[in-house]
Amino acid sequence: MRNLQETHLNRARASLRQALSWYGYLRKSGQLSSNPELVGLMKPELEALNSTLNKLDSNVIRIAAFGLVSRGKSAVLNALLGDKILQTGPLNGVTQWPRSVRWQPGGKVLVELIDTPGLDEIEGESRADMAREVVHQADLILFVVSGDITRTEYQALLELRQAQKPLILVFNKIDLYPDTDQGAIYQNLQQLGAGHPEAKPLLPDEIVMVAAEPAPMEVRVEWADGRVSYEWETPPPQVDELKQTILNILNREGRSLLALNALIQARDAEAAIAQKTIDLREQEAEDIIWQFTKYKALAVMLNPIAFLDILGGTVADLALIRALARLYGLPMTSYEAGKILKTILFSSGGLLLGELGSSLLLGLSKSTAAITSGDNPSNITAFAGSAIAQAGIAGYGAYSVGKAAQVYLEKGCTWGQLGASSVIQEILSQVDQNTILYRLRQELGIKY
Repeated sequence: MRNLQETHLNRARASLRQALSWYGYLRKSGQLSSNPELVGLMKPELEALNSTLNKLDSNVIRIAAFGLVSRGKSAVLNALLGDKILQTGPLNGVTQWPRSVRWQPGGKVLVELIDTPGLDEIEGESRADMAREVVHQADLILFVVSGDITRTEYQALLELRQAQKPLILVFNKIDLYPDTDQGAIYQNLQQLGAGHPEAKPLLPDEIVMVAAEPAPMEVRVEWADGRVSYEWETPPPQVDELKQTILNILNREGRSLLALNALIQARDAEAAIAQKTIDLREQEAEDIIWQFTKYKALAVMLNPIAFLDILGGTVADLALIRALARLYGLPMTSYEAGKILKTILFSSGGLLLGELGSSLLLGLSKSTAAITSGDNPSNITAFAGSAIAQAGIAGYGAYSVGKAAQVYLEKGCTWGQLGASSVIQEILSQVDQNTILYRLRQELGIKY
C-alpha cells in the first residue's frame, strides 16, 4: 500500500512538472510574449501550480475543520494537539480568520491543522468566504456538529461534499447525551452525512463521536476522617477515536490524498488558463476556423480523385486542430490531434461520419464525371454539380470539427498521458474499497 501511495505521489509530481514545463516553454519560445495581456491573466494559475508542486514536495497533509459557530471546532483541534493553542470561548465567532497549527501525531506523518470561522456567522460573510477558500487547499475535511443538524448545517455539508474532498463527520459534545441515545445519533449521521437520501451511508471511518471539552462533573469525595464533600472535575477530552481514525487514514492513504488534491487543484488551474486563453482569442480562433473551412472546401471541390478528397480533408482537419491548439498555447501532438478528431467524429451522433460517406459518394461521382468528360461534354456539368455539393459538405465538416475542437481543448486540456485528469482517473481506479478515497471515487464517478 505504501509503494502504491508513493507511486501516486510521484505521478502527481510528474503531472504538475509537465504542466509547468509546457507553460515555461511557451514563455521562452515567445508564444506568450506576443500577448502580455494573456501572460498577466495566467499568472495566478501558474503561481497556484508552483505552490501546489511545492506542497507535494513538503509532504504536509492539511486537515481543515469546518462547521457552524459554537460547535467546538477549535476545541476539537486543541484536543488533538493536546494543548489549548487555539482560542476558544462561550461567545460565537471566537475564530475570526483561518489559523493553522502543525501537528505530528506519530511517525513521520506531518499534518497542518486548520481552524476556520463559523460558516454561519452574523455579519461575517467575508470571514465565511475565507473559510470556504481553505477547503480548496485541504486534503481532508473535518465537519464538526454537536446536536441535531440544522437546515443551514446540512446545506453547508452539501457544499463541502461538492468540493470533492474526503470528509469526516465529527459529532462533538457527545458527553451531553446518554449512551442509549448515541446509537440513534450515529445512525442518523450515517444517512445525513451521505449528502443525499438515496446515497450510501457513511463508512465507519467517516463518522466519529468526540467530547473535546467535556462538561464538568460533580464528584463525591470521601475523606479519611469520614467527611464527605462534593467537587467539580473536568474529565479529559475524548478524542482518541478521532485521532486513531485520522492516523489510520493517513497511514493507509495519506500520500494518495495529497496527490489527488494536488491534481484537482492543477486540473482547475489548467482549465482556468484554457478558458482565459479561449475567451481572449475567440475572434482569432473563429478566423482560423473559417480560413480552414474555405481552403478545405476549395481543395475538395477542385480535386478530381475521390480518395484524395477524404485523405486531404482529414489532413486539413488535423491541421486545423493543431492550429487552434497553437493559438491557445495548449500542448498538442499529431497523435493527440488524431485522437481528438476521432472523438469528434464518433461523438457527433454519426452526423459527421454520414457527411464523410456522402462526400465519398459524391467524390466517386465527380471522379467518374471527370474521367468521362472528354467523351461526353455534358459530364462536365455533372462534375461541377458534384464538386460544389462536395465542397459544401467539406466546408460544413471543417467548421463543425473546428467548433468541436474548441470545446475539447477547453474541457480536455488536462487529459493526455500525464494530464491532471488522466492521473486523477488512474489514482481513483486503483484505490481499495475499504478506503475513504473509494467513496470519493464513487462521488466523482460521473466526471471520471
